[in-house]
Amino acid sequence: MQASRSRPVRRLLTVGAAAASTVVALLPGIPPAGAAPTTTAQVNHGARYVDPLIGSSKGGNTFPGASLPFGMIAWSPTSTAGDQTNTAAAGGYSYDTTRLRGFSLTHLNGTGCHPGAAGDIPIMPYTGSVDSSPSADTKDAKYAANFSHEEEKAEPGRYQVKLDNDVTTDLAVSTRAGVADFTFPRDRSANLLFRVSNSLNGSEDAHIEMDSAHRKVTGWVETGAFCGRRANGGTNNRKSYYRLYFSATFDRAFSTTGTWHDGRLSPGSTRADGGEGYATGADRAGRGSGGYVSFDTEHDDDVRMRVGISYVSLAGAEANLRGEIPRNADVPEVAASGQRAWDRALSGVKVSGGTEDRRTVFYTALYHAFQQPNVISDRDGRYTGMDRRVHTLARGQKAQYSNFSGWDQYRAHVQLLALLQPRVAGDFAQSLYHFAQQNKGVWDRWVHISGATHVMTGDPSAATLATLYAMGVRDFDARGAFDSLYRQATVPAPDQLSDAGCPGQCVSARPNLTQYMALGYAPHDTCHCWGGAAETLEGSVADAALAQWARMLGRDEEYRKLRERGAYWKHVFNPTATPGAGYLQARKADGSWVTPSDPASDSGFAQGSAATYVWMVPQDVQGLATAMGGRDKAATRLDGFFHNPDGSWSVQGGGPLRYDPTNEPGIHAPWLYNALGSPWKTQRTVRQIVDTVYTTGPSGLPGNDDLGTMSAWYVFSALGLYPKAPGSADFLLSAPVFTRSVIAPAGHRGEIVIDAPEASDSNLYIRSVKRNQRTHRTSWLDGSFARDGGSLRFRLGDRPDTSWATDPAHLPR
Repeated sequence: MQASRSRPVRRLLTVGAAAASTVVALLPGIPPAGAAPTTTAQVNHGARYVDPLIGSSKGGNTFPGASLPFGMIAWSPTSTAGDQTNTAAAGGYSYDTTRLRGFSLTHLNGTGCHPGAAGDIPIMPYTGSVDSSPSADTKDAKYAANFSHEEEKAEPGRYQVKLDNDVTTDLAVSTRAGVADFTFPRDRSANLLFRVSNSLNGSEDAHIEMDSAHRKVTGWVETGAFCGRRANGGTNNRKSYYRLYFSATFDRAFSTTGTWHDGRLSPGSTRADGGEGYATGADRAGRGSGGYVSFDTEHDDDVRMRVGISYVSLAGAEANLRGEIPRNADVPEVAASGQRAWDRALSGVKVSGGTEDRRTVFYTALYHAFQQPNVISDRDGRYTGMDRRVHTLARGQKAQYSNFSGWDQYRAHVQLLALLQPRVAGDFAQSLYHFAQQNKGVWDRWVHISGATHVMTGDPSAATLATLYAMGVRDFDARGAFDSLYRQATVPAPDQLSDAGCPGQCVSARPNLTQYMALGYAPHDTCHCWGGAAETLEGSVADAALAQWARMLGRDEEYRKLRERGAYWKHVFNPTATPGAGYLQARKADGSWVTPSDPASDSGFAQGSAATYVWMVPQDVQGLATAMGGRDKAATRLDGFFHNPDGSWSVQGGGPLRYDPTNEPGIHAPWLYNALGSPWKTQRTVRQIVDTVYTTGPSGLPGNDDLGTMSAWYVFSALGLYPKAPGSADFLLSAPVFTRSVIAPAGHRGEIVIDAPEASDSNLYIRSVKRNQRTHRTSWLDGSFARDGGSLRFRLGDRPDTSWATDPAHLPR
């Protein structure tokens, strides 16, 4: 054993950018592209440009810790603002809170609920005397530590920080396991606290055992409770739906052990049990269990720990550890392997041109998009299903995936997954189908590990799987999944009239479906949903997507029925909602409108106003334009959505009447100009958002990343492509920000090459496009391009070309 393996933690700067340029990039109206000179070299190692701290402030809710693409383990710090039953941010880490209470083994990327979930098994290096129960330290005053960002370094697959207690923590991971070096000061006690019950939302039960003879700590936590603190129906999700097992081994003997349960400390003990419950504040404070191990670091200040996790069993956790982290592997070794894994994943897009900052924002967005879905199956192919039983992967399936933020992801993230990682997308589709089969045929909106949480509204699984199939993903039981989703859309479920969990977590996947099919809309007064207008819009999008899938499968009868239902949005469009302007508006069961009508109100909607939701008809933009009085009038209204009355831009969240880049119902709106015959306005608006809303630095995301959705929006926008509508593989066009992008999907898919040699900060307008060397005269691409690949060559300029791609006969539908 070496006498010391300590390493200094280098100060973290935004990758490829000086600190001064980071400050400049955060100033309103100044694009990150202007912070550094443009380079023409192709990026072959995208991981070098990733800054995991982007989005860790101002509500982005990302985490900076060690993870691999689609990995099970995500080892990252949990911040504390002085309340052990809460956390400083929804994802567990806040850049603005520089006090930690442990390094947890699981995290979710960019969730909106606070706290979201996970943050399981925080492990805290502590240098004082363990003379009281850590659970009794309800304010995190004793068993926590401060740190400085100057002593923090985050990179793909690795995380390092030196705490103010003089302990340096260095973490690296594989898919299901990790290795850590804890370097302690030699003149103080050296302890590791395992807070097994202290998941972000609490726990039902937890268990820990310490085996001194084999230098091993094992245990589990029974937890779940995603979004379990919401005021609107949150108690519905204060429940357990998974158990996480862990097994940690050490390279040296323990000097002492101990455990605690609630307020009682038991020095010398090697076993403890007890959860914290899912209450909040004082009702949970002081509860829980855990254990600690201590080390003699007088002559060797470094403690190395290897840990494996499993959602199936302790044996599974140990097998995952044995199979992925060799006994003698060290942190640099595992970190190097992890960086290679990230380079392989990020090489799906190789860009040329752009500034260092622009590349940093781009590859960090792609990195965040690949944080999920997450593997939940063990190396032997076993996983715990939604029925809490152990299952084995289907024939040909490589992994069971979970963490599906459906209402968010169906709009952009699943399309990026299908384009770049079609095999993962296929296994993800099969995984969701498995969950539905294990859940009495119900496809849940928001799946966390093996739990149905019911969060949000609509039927996003229908839109998701239809989109994957349209984009050429075939590695799943497409006919079985379609039949199941069609049944959910047409056969009322026993719980269709349940109000449990409403409004934010209504248990029925298709609430009051009987009345919905009879009336052609979700009546706000009897829909048993979050909002009648929003439910109708979501149902229309889902059914239109299913219709396209039915047509591809040759299911003509289902296609006709679903296509008609895809137009149900018209039943909640009130042409006289306000003087001179129609809006989508909730209706009652008797057909009357819910009044008063106010474009700024969210009555009848979910996390958005009528002014935002009026644009949420991506499947029928021409129909929407007709309802608004024609394309010109619709385009003029859309201008007002992105601009203040004085003509200045309003794209950073300017109130309920303006565009909100932080939430999903309106994120496709900048691209609607293409269908309205004004594609140059899409080019101008998208570039304004790309340049001012997404930046380097911790506050570089506009809001919750929502499991990669906001990041996927940026990736597509920077490439000059965006999905036209769910259930379709068609793409809309805008001006790329890079001079060249080579998209090489994992597997056998055809390569896509996008050339835009004149791309620059000022050249943001399309003058012409060639597809496969032939002149292309429309502002969209049919689905064969995404499925088969090809080339695009843009000619760009600094002034709008108001004639390109404006032929009314060839606009996107």
